[in-house]
Amino acid sequence: MSDVPVVLQPVRSLGRSVLGAMRQAGEVTLFGLRGVAAAAAPPWFPGQFGRQILSVGYFSLPVVGLTAVFTGAALALNIYTGGGRFNAEQIMPQIVALGITRELAPVLAALMLAGRVSAAMAAEIGAMRATEQIDAMQTLSTDPFHYLIAPRLLAAVLTLPVLTAVADIIGIGGGWVVATRTLNFNPTVYVRNTWDFLQQWDVVSGLIKAAVFGFIVALTGCYHGFTASGGARGVGRATTQAVVSAAVLIFAADYLMTSAFSR
Repeated sequence: MSDVPVVLQPVRSLGRSVLGAMRQAGEVTLFGLRGVAAAAAPPWFPGQFGRQILSVGYFSLPVVGLTAVFTGAALALNIYTGGGRFNAEQIMPQIVALGITRELAPVLAALMLAGRVSAAMAAEIGAMRATEQIDAMQTLSTDPFHYLIAPRLLAAVLTLPVLTAVADIIGIGGGWVVATRTLNFNPTVYVRNTWDFLQQWDVVSGLIKAAVFGFIVALTGCYHGFTASGGARGVGRATTQAVVSAAVLIFAADYLMTSAFSR
């Protein structure tokens, strides 16, 4: 029998949950710091880094591009409809460009990578943990943080800004197609309005967000895979947790950075 009164049982459960969340946050932070330290110091593995660049960056281009073009097109239609209620349809090019570069391109690209890359990292590293390949690697004096974690962190941090820049162009292009083919905007005027309105910081702030999101995507995938336990079921659970954790942290980081940049 517990010596805690019944009325305090929910408080105890809440306290355990909070302490567990704080403990896991500390573990993830230490894991990320160790991964950054491994990326900054030799030995480096260029082959692993190159494979991760292809996996994270090149093979993610189709899904990021499709997401961007349809997002830009839908955004243009919605802004045109909303602006029409105030006779302000002509501001549509500027709002589309601002929304894509500062917010939608980095966030949506990161979410696509969370579903594709973070899950793949968790599954791959989790399978290596379940089959004791990581233990064998340590037995052979190969640091798994240098060989497995660091290349993935670097690849995600470097490639997601590039993917975001591509998404900026494609997303704005999707808005341009809808505006000129469906909403009767003049193509030259649309491009000039977009170019004159956008500022350098609009694009740079989105790229900074993308670099942070890339770190989050790789960190969550590597952490949940590296700490997976329980065989195949544990690997599946780690994959799910990686995607959910990455998505939640992306939205939280997006809010914090948007607040900081707005000041």
